[in-house]
Amino acid sequence: MTLAPASPTGAPRRTLLRRMTGVPGAVAFSLGWLALMLLCAIFADWIRPYDVTQMDLMARLSPPGTPGHWLGTDELGRDVLSRLIQSIRVSLIIAFGATLLSAVFGTSLGFLAAQFRGVVEHFVVMLADFQAALPFLIMSLAVLAFFGSSMWLLVVLMGFYGWERYARIARGLAISAGAQGYAEAVVQLGATPRRVYLHHILPNVASTLIVSMTLTFPEIILMESGLSFLGLGVQPPESSLGNMVGFGREYLTTAPWIMLAPAMVIMLTTLSISLAGDWLRDKLDPTIR
Repeated sequence: MTLAPASPTGAPRRTLLRRMTGVPGAVAFSLGWLALMLLCAIFADWIRPYDVTQMDLMARLSPPGTPGHWLGTDELGRDVLSRLIQSIRVSLIIAFGATLLSAVFGTSLGFLAAQFRGVVEHFVVMLADFQAALPFLIMSLAVLAFFGSSMWLLVVLMGFYGWERYARIARGLAISAGAQGYAEAVVQLGATPRRVYLHHILPNVASTLIVSMTLTFPEIILMESGLSFLGLGVQPPESSLGNMVGFGREYLTTAPWIMLAPAMVIMLTTLSISLAGDWLRDKLDPTIR
């Protein structure tokens, strides 16, 4: 039996197909969901059907599908969809701001430890060990109960969550970069330590830090949701995803849509960020290629 010669265009076709299907279905869904959440947060003022504080007592506890209220209304007749869109914006602002603050703070301490070594390095490592052993939720409850709650205080407080991970990663990678020789070569050319770390070491370790941010981001969303559920997070009339879940638990048997809508958003968002983070880690890790 004679085999037919292979088509010269077979390899390019397989390459094109591989490129088109390079993103798994679950990752494509997660990226699409995150894009949708980002659009909701940015254009919340334009796509909200109603104001978040607008009440209609005649339509209170209307089920999903009610004309004018796609996701129903809550116990005060407020539109659940409008409050959900606003809650997405507030929760993402808190999570993004806290993640960025944690990354900057932890990376800076890690670079300081790598640069000065000795006493400074031991102090940073000891501080990171203390932070890792500290029950962060209990500390957050104490701080919010003493100082009161505001969105900016939440951002700053959540910004101290997980910074020790960035400090350890930045310290280890900076020491490794110094051992490779290129950082020392730049120093011999007259570059200052600030330029060495910001222009040469940081770009080489940025991929690892970005992946770490995708792991911290969903944890901060869940932490903020838990604090808001306990009544110490975002306070009325502002609304967050955890805030909606906290108020909706009292109507779980009579109006479950009040609680289920934000709970589903929390679950899908944290799952999507985790899937996107795993995919990004595989793409940025040169040892997997």
